[in-house]
Amino acid sequence: MKFNSVLESIKSYEAGKPIELVVREYGISPDQIVKLASNENPFGCSPRVKEAVCSMIDYMSHYPDDSMIKLKTALASKYGIDPNELIIGSGSDQVIEFAIHAKAHGGSKVLMNSVTFAMYEIYAKQVGAQTIRTSSREHNMEEFYALYLEHKPSVILLCTPNNPTGDAIDAESMLSFIEKIDSDTLVIVDGAYMEYARFKDPSKAVDPQDLISRFDNVIFLGTFSKAYGLGGMRVGYGIARHDIIQSLYKMRPPFNITTLSLEAASVALEDEAFVEECIVENFKEMRRYEFFARSKGIEVIESYTNFITLPLPEEKNSSKIAQELLKKGMIVRDLSSYGLNAIRVTIGTESQNDRFFELVEPLL
Repeated sequence: MKFNSVLESIKSYEAGKPIELVVREYGISPDQIVKLASNENPFGCSPRVKEAVCSMIDYMSHYPDDSMIKLKTALASKYGIDPNELIIGSGSDQVIEFAIHAKAHGGSKVLMNSVTFAMYEIYAKQVGAQTIRTSSREHNMEEFYALYLEHKPSVILLCTPNNPTGDAIDAESMLSFIEKIDSDTLVIVDGAYMEYARFKDPSKAVDPQDLISRFDNVIFLGTFSKAYGLGGMRVGYGIARHDIIQSLYKMRPPFNITTLSLEAASVALEDEAFVEECIVENFKEMRRYEFFARSKGIEVIESYTNFITLPLPEEKNSSKIAQELLKKGMIVRDLSSYGLNAIRVTIGTESQNDRFFELVEPLL
């Protein structure tokens, strides 16, 4: 059977290994496995969210409220925007898909960082667009602008904080860059980890309301999968001018968010104190990773997220180390597929991190 020829150039996205797979492959008891590969909140979600979801069990047979008005109203209040400036996706990656599919096409170009979220390239290739990448590991706005002038891309992707490296763009530098971009180029600002960056360094914080009030060609992306601990519920969102949102809605399938997911996300916004407690603990534990890396002579990429990326010396192979850890029930992310000899480790609870240090020590 013949499929669309563009599929030949696309590699399938590889998600972090699930606990169930490790149980099957290595015969390790689930309670002995620590997953620090997918940047999930190790403390889970707010207890209020769990109570709310349980109270909605009898509504699982009903189609969701496709207007999503409760969640949109809560998000609009949080950011000081109009509900019509919002689109809700099954994770923020679905909104990325909507945006790239709506704007890019065969013959157009999509500009992104050299090392960044793998789905950007996959979505671009799905529509036959050419991907243009910077050479710098971190987002270099001068290099981005030079490539913009050379290639005139239809879409520019800025991931801040960046996945999988954890670094973040200075907000003023990013805004100055966007001011120089023509209004027919869509700029996607992926802020999946923005809650962490905003807490750690206000100079890295991007205000979606300010962003869309200043620019008519920008969409900001957020998610409930990280700081809010709802990765399994799959809820993300995009914030942009109403005309952009209207266009993206033409890409959206009906009922793309479940009834329980909508309720979980809405209630999660009511317990910001829980989120802040998790973030405080995250950066407290991250300092242990920074100290450990320096004690081993490993480069530290300053992270504004809930994970840390550890580039390894040439004599240490990231794939082998990740595999050895996996055999012992410790799941981390090998970044060799990103062209990096590095592992990415989610910042876990104190005991989870203790276990990581114990297992990785003899491998380094």
